[in-house]
Amino acid sequence: MKNYILKRLFLIPLTLLGIMTVNFLVIQMAPGGPVEQTLAKYRGMNVNSTGSITSSAQMSIANSTSKYQGAQGVPEDLVKELEKQFGFDKPVHERYWKMIKDYAAFNFGKSYYKDKTVWKLIVERMPVSVSLGLWSTLIIYLVAIPLGIKKAVRDSSKFDTWTSFAVILGSAIPVFLFAVFLIVFFAGGTYWQWFPLRGLTSPDWDSLSWYGKITDYLWHITLPVLTMVIGGFASLTMLTKNSFIDEINKPYVLTAKAKGLSENRILYGHVFRNAMLIVIAGFPNMLIKMLFTGSLLIEVIFSLNGLGLLGYEAIMTRDYPVIFGTLYIFALLGLILKLLSDVTYSLVDPRISFDAN
Repeated sequence: MKNYILKRLFLIPLTLLGIMTVNFLVIQMAPGGPVEQTLAKYRGMNVNSTGSITSSAQMSIANSTSKYQGAQGVPEDLVKELEKQFGFDKPVHERYWKMIKDYAAFNFGKSYYKDKTVWKLIVERMPVSVSLGLWSTLIIYLVAIPLGIKKAVRDSSKFDTWTSFAVILGSAIPVFLFAVFLIVFFAGGTYWQWFPLRGLTSPDWDSLSWYGKITDYLWHITLPVLTMVIGGFASLTMLTKNSFIDEINKPYVLTAKAKGLSENRILYGHVFRNAMLIVIAGFPNMLIKMLFTGSLLIEVIFSLNGLGLLGYEAIMTRDYPVIFGTLYIFALLGLILKLLSDVTYSLVDPRISFDAN
C-alpha cells in the first residue's frame, strides 16, 4: 500500500500540470479576453457573456488592424498599458512558464477586478461552499444508505415500488427548478415567507447570541441544502440497493442463513462491509460535486457567496487568475480525495491491494 500511495502522490503534480496546460491553451484561443472587454467598455460597446461584441459594434471594427476587437480609435499607448496590466505584454511561453512556477509555489496572483489576491478570495468564499457541501453530503448519506438497504431487503415489495417512484421523481426534477419551487412557495415568492430568500446569515448576525447564531444559520441554509439533497440522494439510494442485492444473492449469505445466523447479523456483520465498497469508492466524487460543481446553481439562485459563484463570476468577466486559481484548488482536492478513497477502500476490505497495479 505504501508503494501505491507514493506512486499516486508522484502522479498528482503531473496530473495538475496536464490540467493547467490544457486550460492555459484553451484560454489563449478563447475570444473576449479581459483586454478586449476593457477596450469594448472604453468605446461603449456591448459585450455579451461569451466575450463577443454585438453586431452594432462589429461594423465599427471591421477595418481595424489591431489584434484586439474594439481597438480601433483607441490610443496605442492605452492598449499597451492594458496588455501590461493584464499580463499579456509577454510571449505565450513566458506567461506559461511564469504560471507554472507561481502555481508550484501556490502563488495564484491577484484578481483583475476585485483588488484582492486569489487566495484571499478563496479563503473568504470557501466556508460557504464547504458548509453547503458537508451538510448536503451528510444528509444524503444518512438518508440514502438506510433507504437503499431497506429497499434491498424488501425488494419488489410495495415499499420498494413506492420509494422507487419517489426516488425517480426526485432525480427527474432539475435542481434549479426545485430551487425556484421552494423560493416561490416558502421564501416569500408568492405564498409563504418561512425562510429567507438570500444569504447565509442575517445582517445582525454578529449581535445575536450563540443560540441565535446557530438558529439563524440553520434557518438560512435550509432551502439550499434541501435543494442539493433532493438532487443528489437518488443515485446513491439506487446504488446502495443494487450493491446490497448483489451481495445478498451470493453463496456466503446462503451459507450464513443455513447456519442459523440472524438476518441483522448477516446483513450488518457480513453483507454490509462488502456492499459498501462501491459506495465508499464514490464518496470523493460525491463530495467534490457537492462542494463545488453541484453548488454552482444553488449559490447563484440563493445569492450565496461561495466558490461556485466566484468561479461563475470569474468566467463571465474573464478573470483568469481567479479561474486558474479555483481550478487548481478543485483539481488538487479532487486528486487528494480520490487517493483517500482508495486508502479507505483497502482499510474496509484488507483483501484489496493496490500494490500489484
